[in-house]
Amino acid sequence: MGSRFSGKVVLVTGASRGLGAATALAFADEGADVAITYVSSADKALALVAQMEAKGVRARAFHCDHGDSAAAAPLMDAVVAHFGKLDVLVNNAALGVAGKTLDDPEIDNAAVDRMWAVNVTGTVSNIRAAAKHLPDGGRIVNIGSSVSARLPFPGITDYGATKHAIHGYTRGAARDLGFRNITVNTVCAGIMPTEQSGMTPDTIPPALLEALCIRRMATCEEVAAAILWVASPEASYTTGSIIDVTGGSLA
Repeated sequence: MGSRFSGKVVLVTGASRGLGAATALAFADEGADVAITYVSSADKALALVAQMEAKGVRARAFHCDHGDSAAAAPLMDAVVAHFGKLDVLVNNAALGVAGKTLDDPEIDNAAVDRMWAVNVTGTVSNIRAAAKHLPDGGRIVNIGSSVSARLPFPGITDYGATKHAIHGYTRGAARDLGFRNITVNTVCAGIMPTEQSGMTPDTIPPALLEALCIRRMATCEEVAAAILWVASPEASYTTGSIIDVTGGSLA
């Protein structure tokens, strides 16, 4: 175990699996006490808490629906009540609804609206609520996507737009909170073998690989390493930035 985050309290939203789980474990490996949120995967969330506690840190899972903007403030209050403070917020919770073009009569508009609520409104609400608790020098890390800047195929308009919206909010929040030395950055994650992507190294379409400079999928651990860096003391002068961890898909 390292000690880069010893004594720090980190909240990773949507962390019962995938990138969120890898990020939570990485923070625990570096000595942080870690709070995570989940919506429906309680068993996975509790198993992850046990893994982190086995590393000698404090950990707890909080049930939270990030599609409900009113849930953000009570969540931050609960984290601070349990751990005593909050130093780092990682906005990882997100939904992906893809496959239907805007004019498709079978598009599930309710699902698309919920995606906007979780990906954008949920992230914004978390930042507003966390800003009241974060100390000077705190960290906010948002999770973006390679398709926030360039859409390689039809059917992902709304998903890409939700992630692009976070880029703008990241820059604005960095301005608003900079006087307190709170940094706000977005880490753009490449295609990973997660439940949300639905792909593995063996099933990723060749056309997607051809768009990458590094012709393979990312691992969750590679993206998590970038998240930890922008949350670390070493990144104290990096804010309002969009960090590209997409294998060069944006090159």
